[in-house]
Amino acid sequence: MSTQNVTDVRPFSVAGGLANVTRVSIRSVAALLLLAVMWGLSIPVTKLGLQTLPPLTLTALRFAIAVPLLLAFAVGRHPLPWRALPRVAALGVLGIGVGQVAQTYGVSGTSASVGTIISATIPVFIVFFAAVRLKQHVSTTQKFGLVAAFAGIALVALGHGHGTTAISQTTAGGATCVLLSALAIAFYYVWSVELTTAYGTATVAAWSTLFGFIALLPWASWEMLHVPIHFTAHAVGAAVYLGVVVTVAGLFLWLSLLRIVPARVAASVQYLQPVVGIAAASTMFGDRLGPSFVAGVALVLAGLALTMTSRSKRT
Repeated sequence: MSTQNVTDVRPFSVAGGLANVTRVSIRSVAALLLLAVMWGLSIPVTKLGLQTLPPLTLTALRFAIAVPLLLAFAVGRHPLPWRALPRVAALGVLGIGVGQVAQTYGVSGTSASVGTIISATIPVFIVFFAAVRLKQHVSTTQKFGLVAAFAGIALVALGHGHGTTAISQTTAGGATCVLLSALAIAFYYVWSVELTTAYGTATVAAWSTLFGFIALLPWASWEMLHVPIHFTAHAVGAAVYLGVVVTVAGLFLWLSLLRIVPARVAASVQYLQPVVGIAAASTMFGDRLGPSFVAGVALVLAGLALTMTSRSKRT
């Protein structure tokens, strides 16, 4: 809910019910590449916004921009019955109050490169939670993928190397927060399967984001009163990018792609996001990547490939 996020939204829940599309046009490939760039820049842009805005304020500003747009898209779609409000509200608090806030705090305590690669494990955790909550089978290949991803996280977060600025800028607390965010966002996606099936993706995304934003406001207001805030052009631009491009445009571009390309092809965007994010972090912040970081990235991407390859056989 990223947003994913609705932060970085990658709703595997809708993939299972899609038509079996077999042809992929050049326009679809271009859209996938665009989406990888849009979502891949999420962590580096968050890092940019945090240079002058504290975490809760940046998160609140992001969703203050996104919520009206999501509600506008939800108008005229499936109505949300009163009995569903508690679950949708809890979903929003989990996705934004835990997932997005933890991500923003985590990014403030990690380099953009480290934050990017830890966040890239969200699809891996989706496989785990889908097995627990939705009783989906976890194959031996997926289990190897989970182990590889965890080993990669450990190398990225805890590794040290001479001249490796990406590691030296990272604290254990920051890496833990990003990992907590990945867990919360992954569970958000899995939990939303039941709700989006019943009430529609746009409706659930809009209302859950609204409830999460409302829950965040008191804490963000307290932060604004006690922490110095500087609304620079870079900070506001970062909030606009995260709210409009990552949260809203990314969601609807993803949903559109799932209707016209095979789910296994759409899922390939997962491999490109960390590459885009790390390249952007290196360019924007001068992150230098040492051997332990490179090895960790390789393990995380290998774990992601194993979990996604196994799933694609059933989509």
